[in-house]
Amino acid sequence: MRPDRKLLTAFLLAGSLLSGADIVERPFQGIVHILRSESEPRSLHIHIVKVDLTAPGIRFQLTSPSGARETVRQTTLDFLKQEQAQIAVNAHFFVPFPSPDTEVNLVGFAASKGSVYSSFEDAAQSYAIVARAPALNIDPSNRAAIVHYDPAFEDGQRLIEDVIIGNAVAGSAQIVTDGARTVPHYAGPENLLALLTPGGPNHYSNAKSWYDVLQARTAIGLSRDRRTLYLFTVDVRGGSAGMSLPEVADMLLREGAYQALNLDGGGSTTMAMEDPATHVRSVVNVSSDNPRGRAVGSSLAVFASPAVN
Repeated sequence: MRPDRKLLTAFLLAGSLLSGADIVERPFQGIVHILRSESEPRSLHIHIVKVDLTAPGIRFQLTSPSGARETVRQTTLDFLKQEQAQIAVNAHFFVPFPSPDTEVNLVGFAASKGSVYSSFEDAAQSYAIVARAPALNIDPSNRAAIVHYDPAFEDGQRLIEDVIIGNAVAGSAQIVTDGARTVPHYAGPENLLALLTPGGPNHYSNAKSWYDVLQARTAIGLSRDRRTLYLFTVDVRGGSAGMSLPEVADMLLREGAYQALNLDGGGSTTMAMEDPATHVRSVVNVSSDNPRGRAVGSSLAVFASPAVN
């Protein structure tokens, strides 16, 4: 998104211009917001939020379970307003989709305020979503970690890791693992154990990967010391041409992420924020669905204290 003159002025007053490509603001304690514009390899408009997990006032909230299925669809902006939080991004893939249904099931592990309500699973979209994809858990003390399915339990709601469950999100796959890019591949004669299954509506395979499509993307990451959480969106509208997931992984690595998950993207990609001066909450990226963003299955909200002058 290219900010209008008023928004650009606000960014410059709140932060600093690091280069011709980055506008940086620090709107709340523990929050750094980067608005990045790139011209190579194509026109891109990117938002990166870095959350200091040790900063006072930082806490999180994932969409709570409700309805006959697991959640009721809601735009990320409406969730941000409902919770009176400062930042929110869309999170899980969900089914049924596309569908007019307002009540949906999330794909993968989900927990809100310590309550697990969606299990690790084998997704029907095996050309895009790996079986029992890892999740990112943030416990009540803001200790964050990538967590994995424990096969010793059939309910799909137990973790191998000895952690306190707080708010947890899962996506299609882990795209950064221990400081290396780990975008999954498709099974074939050369690698029978690859994580993805060829097929899908566009006959995806290693020659034509869903992960290589230039699309709007949402991702979440964690630094090596687990002190910084990364929220990432890139647009495919408003003059931005989208990114592949290898490109997203590489950018997050350069920013300092040591682990990262790909979350729901395309028309679901949304980042919404509160203006620290006016307290008006709005979508800051350009949705490829509609100006207010798509109604999604879940969103992750970040609460933060006012910036200290």
